[in-house]
Amino acid sequence: MRDVNADSRTTPNTRAPGSASALNRVAVPAGVLAAVAGAFAYVGTVDPNQPGHYPVCPLYRFTGLYCPGCGGLRSAHEFIHGDFLAALQDNALAVVGYLAFMVLWTVWVVRAARGRPVRLDLGSGSLWALGALVLVFTVVRNLPFGGWLHP
Repeated sequence: MRDVNADSRTTPNTRAPGSASALNRVAVPAGVLAAVAGAFAYVGTVDPNQPGHYPVCPLYRFTGLYCPGCGGLRSAHEFIHGDFLAALQDNALAVVGYLAFMVLWTVWVVRAARGRPVRLDLGSGSLWALGALVLVFTVVRNLPFGGWLHP
């Protein structure tokens, strides 16, 4: 067992705490951005409006009800192509999610580059409110007067 202290059975600390470069600190956020950008690039290239490219939502297929994600791929496709009104019409909640991701990712990168910890403390009240928002969105888009939220 090379590089192990026989007395403590731990590896020696070769780097002082806090000495990671800014590039190392933003590696994880960069990886997350690369994965999200790759997914958006695929959806932007392969049109979800053309049949046969993506599976049909099982909830919609078997019940005729729209789930909160229905229209999300079409919304992402329109968002990438700059048609923001069509993206909102396909799935308004998804567009809010895209924008929230952009803001949170930017905060994450700035804090990571400065060496500050990133904490997102959502209390139970915030999580209940988020869940209620998704539930209300889902119910309203399936009611007759919520037709403007249909994908």
